[in-house]
Amino acid sequence: MPSACDSLLDDIEDMVTSHDPTPHERQFARRNIVPRPRKHQLQPAGEELQTDSVIPGTQKIWVRTWGCSHNSSDGEYMAGQLAASGYKITENPSDADLWLLNSCTVKNPAEDHFRNSIKKAQEQNKKVVVAGCVPQAQPRTEYLKDLSIIGVQQIDRVVEVVDEAIKGHSVRLLGQKKEKGKRLGGARLDLPKIRKNPLIEIISINTGCLNACTYCKTKHARGDLASYPIEELVERARQSFQEGVCEIWLTSEDTGAYGRDIGTDLPSLLWELVKEIPEGAMLRLGMTNPPYILEHLEEMVRILQHPRVYAFLHVPVQSASDSVLMDMKREYCCADFRRVTDFLQERVPGITIATDIICGFPGETDEDFEQTMELVRQYRFPSLFINQFYPRPGTPAAKMEQVPAHMKKQRTKELSALFHSYKPYDHKIGERQRVLVTEDSFDSQYYVAHNKFYEQVLVPKKPELKGKMVEVDIYEAGKHYMKGRPVEDAQVFTPSIAQPLQKGQVSGLPQSLFSHPHVVPIPYDFLSSWNTEDDILKNLFSCF
Repeated sequence: MPSACDSLLDDIEDMVTSHDPTPHERQFARRNIVPRPRKHQLQPAGEELQTDSVIPGTQKIWVRTWGCSHNSSDGEYMAGQLAASGYKITENPSDADLWLLNSCTVKNPAEDHFRNSIKKAQEQNKKVVVAGCVPQAQPRTEYLKDLSIIGVQQIDRVVEVVDEAIKGHSVRLLGQKKEKGKRLGGARLDLPKIRKNPLIEIISINTGCLNACTYCKTKHARGDLASYPIEELVERARQSFQEGVCEIWLTSEDTGAYGRDIGTDLPSLLWELVKEIPEGAMLRLGMTNPPYILEHLEEMVRILQHPRVYAFLHVPVQSASDSVLMDMKREYCCADFRRVTDFLQERVPGITIATDIICGFPGETDEDFEQTMELVRQYRFPSLFINQFYPRPGTPAAKMEQVPAHMKKQRTKELSALFHSYKPYDHKIGERQRVLVTEDSFDSQYYVAHNKFYEQVLVPKKPELKGKMVEVDIYEAGKHYMKGRPVEDAQVFTPSIAQPLQKGQVSGLPQSLFSHPHVVPIPYDFLSSWNTEDDILKNLFSCF
């Protein structure tokens, strides 16, 4: 017989009465609220809390994210809010009480990994909360039955959902945020966050897009374009630099479409952002589809020439065949893509143009595929994302006549062979370059740096180089990287205007409350017992 805590709440909003504040009033009030951990009774070292009931906020959470940098940013925000509310974020899944799985719906393999992780969690008796594009787009999928879901526009309420999941309830928050009938860009940008890399801030400038590509499932989840105001994005960048970040990535489903819904555009945003970038720090632009960047080519040239902006742009072409592009409903032709690429390469010498190609889209003929091969032969893209077509359920492309599986595999293999036949960096051996060191390499043997063109340069793993702009001599090159030797006696420049946060430290927690000379700091575990904004207002002065 199911217990009382096995009950299913269709939506946590059902607990709100007509006397409660409206969503707009609640959202406005929360702008001035400090996220707070729960009140935990301190235990002697090594002694576990003994209790007959489940106390949300005392558990360990493992957060796993698949997919794009937009998804990564959402995962960082959710981890930050949970940590700020008292939960411990762990990197060890077997040690966690609850798994928060943040999914990607772009390709079948990504969803397969997500589904398998749910099954593995259930086999290990872990609580599960699912997030991201898969449950947002298809919440009634059988394997998601009875699981708690946090929608892509509801990540600011992840603590509430996890609380209920810990108690054994199943809750689903999948609504869209609107204000005065207009769809908002998503959760607030000033929420607490745990950056996966304390040196890199990922900022979502908008959510959704204007296209309706026939193969795309992400549109079902993220919806139509909704942009954040420029002032909010600039403030997020400013805060990030004050926390020691030295590199910012702008992300969205289509950065080129930014602002069309709010009466502005991408160049206007970028010119405001570059004013905030400290010397030596860098800004990386995200993916933009050809139709929207075409209108701003002259402005984009000037922005990409800026010393604190990487000369890098990700412009997906998907196919060089106009008939295939028409079936995809990409809203441009191959000539448009060539115009973008040629214009930028001519005026920004050395620029890196990254692109995506789908092999085996329904109806693609041998002639169509050969046009794509010829495009790659001509431009020899240094960064090329090759995707075998997967029909996603519910998309128009899934209902089209499919290219046989063996042909899709063969075309993917041929294009991959062409891509690996040329080496884009051999001619750079012997060059002296300035690079920004921000990451560890996959094998942990080097630090990863990037030059002005966002080309990957591996440098010696010396702690004094991390987060610094350094000069290196290129002495070796591979298919995807170069290796650089730091120049002796060269200046090592620190772009950060503040000490970076420690790995796992929560970003975005206001400190003003704790620094005022007449305010006694309130312990976080005392703050944790206040469950609403009213509690905070009532109890603030009783702490002294």
